[in-house]
Formats: sequence, C-alpha cells, structure tokens
Amino acid sequence: MKDSTKVILFPNTKKKLEEEGLYALKEKRYKEALDKLNCLIAYHEGSHEIYIGKLMCLMELGNYKEAEQLSEKLLARKDEHYYHYFHIYLTLLFQTSQYQHLMDLLEIEFEHNMIPDMLQEPFQQLYEMSSNMKIGIDEDNAKGFLAELKEAVSGDDYLKQWNLIDNLRRIKADPKEENIKLLENPQVHPVIKTALLKWLKEAGVERSIYIHKFETSIIIQPSELNQISKENSYKTVMEELEKRAEANPTLLNLIKQLVYRYFYVTYPFTPKKSDLFSFAEAVYILGNEYLQIDTQLEDLDRNAESWIESIKICNSLYLSIIEE
Repeated sequence: MKDSTKVILFPNTKKKLEEEGLYALKEKRYKEALDKLNCLIAYHEGSHEIYIGKLMCLMELGNYKEAEQLSEKLLARKDEHYYHYFHIYLTLLFQTSQYQHLMDLLEIEFEHNMIPDMLQEPFQQLYEMSSNMKIGIDEDNAKGFLAELKEAVSGDDYLKQWNLIDNLRRIKADPKEENIKLLENPQVHPVIKTALLKWLKEAGVERSIYIHKFETSIIIQPSELNQISKENSYKTVMEELEKRAEANPTLLNLIKQLVYRYFYVTYPFTPKKSDLFSFAEAVYILGNEYLQIDTQLEDLDRNAESWIESIKICNSLYLSIIEE
C-alpha cells in the first residue's frame, strides 16, 4: 500500500471511504472529511463528487489558496463539470475579495454566451455584488491613496508618487484639482506628469489643462490625447528604425525601448516632423553604442549628435522611476 500509483482500492474500501468522507462533510467535520477524500484522490479515485467535496472542505477550513489552485486545475480539464467547478471558483473569488478577477472572468463568459440557463441569474448576481463591493473598496482606497500622494509630493518621493498615481488610475478614481495642478509645477518629475496625463485621459477629463515640461508649456485636453504608440511621429520613427535594425532583433528591441522611454518622458511633446530623421539616426547610433557595435560616426548629423544627449537623459529619467 506504500505506492499509490500501483495500488487499486478494493471496491468495498473505496465505497466505505467515499460514504464516510461525504457523510463527514455533511456533518461539518471538515478535517475528517478532507482526510478521507484525499485518500481516495491519492489512489486515483477522485470523481466529480469527491473533488467538489474536497473544495468545500478546503474553503470551510480556510485553505483558500489550495482551493483556488485545485479549482484552476479542475477548470483546465474543460470537462462536462466545468461550470460546476466554475461556480465554486467564483464563490471562492468572492469570499477572498478578488472582485475584479471575478468580474473579468464573467465578462468573458457573458461575451461567449455559453453559460447554462440555470446559472445565468446566479452569475449575474455574483457580478453585480462584486461590482458593488469593488466600488466601495475602491472609494476607500482612493481616499487613502490621495492622502498618501499629497505626502509623497511634499516629500519629493517620486517612486511612491508614480505607484500611487498608477493605483488611482487602476481603480478609476476621480482626479482632484490639486492633482491636476501638479502638471503646472516645474518641480514635479516629468515621468510623474506623464502618469498623471494617462490617469486624466482614462478618467475622461475633457476640460483644458495647462502642462509645463522641460521649459515648454502647452494647453491640452486629456481626453483627446493619443496613446504614445499611436502618435504619428512615434510611428514614423519606428518604421524607419525597424528597417535599419530588422536583421538584429537584439538591437531592434533596445531601440524600441529607447524610443518609447523618450516619448514617455516628454509626452505629450514630440519631436518636430523636420527632426524625425535626426532623432531616428540618434537612436540608431545610441543603440549600437550600448551594444558595442561599431558604427561610422564621421558623417554623423549635428542634430543627431544633440539628440543623443536628450535621449540619454530621458532614458535615465524613465528608469529612475519605472522599473523594468
């Protein structure tokens, strides 16, 4: 009986363990029930009822992580009991306050329209309850994040500022006027201002906002801003550089990082159309330099030479805040 992979339980033993395990579960003797059900599973006698019983025991005993892992393993089978396991998994997510994950999963199921009719209403109720619970939690979190952000700004803690703004954006908190005013402050880190703009854009702020970056100012409307990857200047530069570096994937990957970091730090300001070739040349030269690839510098465009320094500065500013 030492090697469960080679031993088959006698029918009577199997039946007795199953009956005793499920009866212990019914009597709420969860530890005893779990031991007996685990014994059956160890000898490859884990039926649908046995696994459901084990999940219930784990949840009642507070072993949520193990229950979550088992649920995911059972769901991966995609057998005829899928939605039974899925229902338990959703209940587990709700009990452990994983409301966003629960909602994301249900949105996919609603979209595919494969949920059995008898589960449509329970799933919809779980979704609505999760949404309400998440709103309450997000509102409480937002108050704390906003207070911490104010302190982080006063203490010039840039990394904490970025993390807090990212959290506020993720929970869809409404930006306050004091947050918006940070865009005018020349002392605020440019990476922080980009994070603020991303938050304002996703929050749908439609009024005109004044922003100051690198001794330059502009009035913008956050809701109308493009994503960096959709900026025409960004796409033009990347098209040129992809042609140059297509034979060297390592160089191309580094170039993509340098371009994105520059645009992120300077956002929403971008190079002028007349400077795009010089900018692309500078990125290409710098990428080769970082990879210690020999390049001909005799005919280096003067404008490209000045761009190299700007790209280096933006790369450093980006990495001083955002870890990759």
